[in-house]
Amino acid sequence: MARASSGRSRRAPSRSYGVTPWGAAFLRAFAAADSRRMSKARSYFRDRHVHGLTVDGGRITSSVSGSQLDPFEVTIELRTVDAPTVVGLLRAAGRLGDLTDVARGGQPVGLLEFVAPTEAADAVAGCTCPIDDRCIHVLATAYEVAAQIDHDPSVLLAVMGAPLAELLALANGTPEPDAPDRGHVVDAGRVVDDDFYGDRAALPDAPTLTDFHAFTEFEAPLLRQALRATGIAALDVAEAADELAAMYEHLGGRSRGVGT
Repeated sequence: MARASSGRSRRAPSRSYGVTPWGAAFLRAFAAADSRRMSKARSYFRDRHVHGLTVDGGRITSSVSGSQLDPFEVTIELRTVDAPTVVGLLRAAGRLGDLTDVARGGQPVGLLEFVAPTEAADAVAGCTCPIDDRCIHVLATAYEVAAQIDHDPSVLLAVMGAPLAELLALANGTPEPDAPDRGHVVDAGRVVDDDFYGDRAALPDAPTLTDFHAFTEFEAPLLRQALRATGIAALDVAEAADELAAMYEHLGGRSRGVGT
C-alpha cells in the first residue's frame, strides 16, 4: 500500500561551520562583529553566496554575491605565525606527532594553541562594499573558511601562514634530541609515522599521482547519475558534488586555494 504524502517538501540540509575546535578557534578573530550582521552573514553562507574562496600565506580572498548585480570582493589578512617557531614549540613540548595527527584529519589541541588567532586584531579585512571591515560579506567568507577547517584542519595552518607541508619539512629536517617515545619515530632526522608494528621502519614516499581531475574529465550529467545511484537524495547531489570537488583539489595538490 502506498504511503500517504505528508504534503511537505524536503528541504536541503542546513550547512554548518565552526562545529569543531579548530573551526571555532579561527572564528575568534571575528567574534566582535555585530549580531545582526552575523545573522545575515549566516544566511549568505548557507545559501552559498561565497564563491572563489582562496587561502594563500595568511591571505584569504573571495567573491560574495549580494543584492547588487556585481559580487563584492573580500580580502582577509591574518596575523601569521612563524613556522620554525611552531615546530620548535612542538619539539620542546614533545608533540611533533601532532603534525601526523593533522595529516590524518585530526585536530590536536596542543598544535592549535600555537597557531590559532586569539583576538579580533589578528584579522584585517576589506570589502568592496561601502560598509566597514566586519560587513556581512567578510563574515560569510569567514564562516566558509571555518566550514573548510571543520572538514580539513590543515586549512587553518595555511590560513595562519604555516602550511602543513612546510611544518612537516621543518620537523623532518632535524632529529628530535633524546626525546621519549610518544608514538612517532625519528629516523635519520626524519619524523616517521606512528610505529604501529614496533619495527621502527621508515615509510616509503607517497606515490606520484597522475594529473587527473574527475570534474573536468567526466561529464556532469554522468557524475550526477553516479551520485544518485549511491542513494544520495536529489537535493543533496549538489552539496555532495561540492565536497567531492574540494577533495579532488586537496588530493591533487594543485594549490593552497580552497574551492567552494
